[in-house]
Amino acid sequence: MENRTKIALVTGGSRGLGKNSALKIAEKGLDVIITYNSNKEEANKTVTEIQALGRKAIAYQLNTKDVKSFDEFVKTVGDHLEENTGSRNIDFLINNAGTALYMPIADVTEEQLDDMVDIHFKGVFFLTQKFLPFMNDNGGIINLSSGLARFAMPGSSVYGSMKAAIDQLSKYMAKELGVRKIKVNAVAPGAIETDFGGGRTRDDKNVNAMVSNNTALGRAGLPDDIGGVVAFLCTDDAGWITAQRIEVSGGMFF
Repeated sequence: MENRTKIALVTGGSRGLGKNSALKIAEKGLDVIITYNSNKEEANKTVTEIQALGRKAIAYQLNTKDVKSFDEFVKTVGDHLEENTGSRNIDFLINNAGTALYMPIADVTEEQLDDMVDIHFKGVFFLTQKFLPFMNDNGGIINLSSGLARFAMPGSSVYGSMKAAIDQLSKYMAKELGVRKIKVNAVAPGAIETDFGGGRTRDDKNVNAMVSNNTALGRAGLPDDIGGVVAFLCTDDAGWITAQRIEVSGGMFF
């Protein structure tokens, strides 16, 4: 059993931090399942890159806002795994998928808030719940948080509040799943140069300069700054880390 290849599932793994995490996890010797919301072509490219590293990979469509689809998704993943590994179980679940919302409190609509709750909290909560019977003991769950759960930036009230909820949820998960030796941690990136939120940090020079000027290490983050930390949490070396919020922000607004 000790020689069995472990399996990680990364939501939102077709681009950005999810893709980087999936690749870094594969480099650690794990097989990877990724999900994508709409961009199947990019997801397939990621699968090809993982396979080039000598690991097995497959991509499935999943809208993490659609909780009613989770049972069928878990069954589909389980069927695939049972056929290929003899077990329906995974070892690590990385709840990464998400979208941005930049909107002043005065302008946020109920629909916008509901969407953010569904994607960033309800989706994470229930996808984890659905996978619990199919997670191996001694595995782990990594929930993506944000620096915006620690500091406040105008326009990010809803997103930042959801990520603060994820920080606390991660502690509750760690407490309840500790009996199974399942580690649960939140990884909180600072501002990262990806296409997230329309690519603001990457493409808007003023935003990038503001981030760089307020970060101890003097620049905005890159996907490579985050994926390796997520991958580390999927290794035995991180076996005594649980219930932690690990901020990876280069010292932004410390």
